Amino acid sequence: MSLLRSLAAGLLLHERIRTTAAKARAVRPFVERCITISRASGLSQRRALTALLVHPRAVQKLLEVIGPRYRTRPGGYTRMTRLGNRKGDNAPEVLMELVETRGA
Repeated sequence: MSLLRSLAAGLLLHERIRTTAAKARAVRPFVERCITISRASGLSQRRALTALLVHPRAVQKLLEVIGPRYRTRPGGYTRMTRLGNRKGDNAPEVLMELVETRGA
């Protein structure tokens, strides 16, 4: 669970991460659920996100920036682009990013 939380916090703070395909597939539903919760900003949503993500800056960015950005989008907030295999262990890598990212 801590791996999911740290990967999700990294993705939400930087809006893109480079990781293995298996980790990206595992973290995708977790991030999608967090963004869906953040679309309606209120005290109960803040508490739910704080329970899921222990990183306070990630919760703040979700509620103030990312949630309002996807308020009208019904789902599909992330994109995975294959980058090839990692040199050391030949693991397939992907670039996981939020769609409709400004400045990217």
